[in-house]
Amino acid sequence: MPPPRVLIAPQEFKGSLSAEEAAAAIAAGIGDAHPDWPLDLLPMSDGGPGFIDAMRSAIPCGVVSVAVQDPLGRPVTARYLVARETGDVFIEAAQANGLVLLTPDDRDALRAGTHGVGQVIADAIGQGPSRIIIGVGGSATTDGGAGMAVALGARLTSETGEPLPIGGGAVLADLARIDWSPPGWLARTQVIVATDVTNPLTGPTGAAAVYGPQKGASPDDVDLLDAALVRFASVVRRSLGSDIGRIAGGGAAGGLAAGLVAFLGAEIVSGFDVVAGATNLAMRMDSCDIVVTGEGRFDSQSNQGKTTGRIVEMARARGKPVVVFAGASLDIDREVATLATLEPDLDRAMANAAALLRRLAAERFAAMQGNPTLSS
Repeated sequence: MPPPRVLIAPQEFKGSLSAEEAAAAIAAGIGDAHPDWPLDLLPMSDGGPGFIDAMRSAIPCGVVSVAVQDPLGRPVTARYLVARETGDVFIEAAQANGLVLLTPDDRDALRAGTHGVGQVIADAIGQGPSRIIIGVGGSATTDGGAGMAVALGARLTSETGEPLPIGGGAVLADLARIDWSPPGWLARTQVIVATDVTNPLTGPTGAAAVYGPQKGASPDDVDLLDAALVRFASVVRRSLGSDIGRIAGGGAAGGLAAGLVAFLGAEIVSGFDVVAGATNLAMRMDSCDIVVTGEGRFDSQSNQGKTTGRIVEMARARGKPVVVFAGASLDIDREVATLATLEPDLDRAMANAAALLRRLAAERFAAMQGNPTLSS
């Protein structure tokens, strides 16, 4: 009997491992236990950090680098992809506005903005694409995409007619008018937002309330930012005729998704579906015997359309044994192998995540022979 083929399809372990690094660590661990088992490595993303790496592994692409501003206005180099066959452009917004660009001490939810994302889009337009697909996860910003719009030529002014300063969502509290003429390239270019966040722009489940705290927002900051986004949505509706306040997914990336809808007529789609389609996930899963996935924290939200939960669902629908690795696992009844069982100290676990994940995979697979049946 031939050895089982293993599909390894994790997403990032946030704050410690990229999806590629996680896949490599898992593969090394399985290889330690079974050097002869064939492995298919497929790093995944839902549109956040690792999005362009996942797409680059699936589609022949050219890589373009561009100098832009980071969330706090400092210089940073962002990369985007141009598909060789179709000319489609793939942008990972977090390359310009991501939490990964800031240290914990740098996080400033009131000041962080999306100007750099607009700069990436402006550069990408020079490639003449018919489609721009923008993955928007992992942001440090809560400005509704206002900075992005300004970088593309929008004029946001106060009651006195003065342009608002470039900055974070807090400046939107003074917004009174938006002047925007859709650029000519929009007539020939479709803009797609890739995200698996379904939160609206504003309110108790909106961008500020749900995601603001992880970006450094205090409770008072959250209230200020939500009020600013409510004002932004009102002025967008009055100035542009677009009602973005409650659209599903509009709260992704601190409202960047809503801003892309308002200014560029973007369509919001599932980031998982974009990556799964490009990487032929279904076909590769059909041809494997065991499916392995994972993420930094596997909890109840993972089963609500998130990448790891979707992969588990697909595997189970095909009757495939599935293993989930995670840094930690909370509020679930499914068996998951976690780094916390090897290293309960969070800081040490994150610092040594690759070695721990390799060890965990080796231990989990060591007892498996032939065609295993796994309960998870």
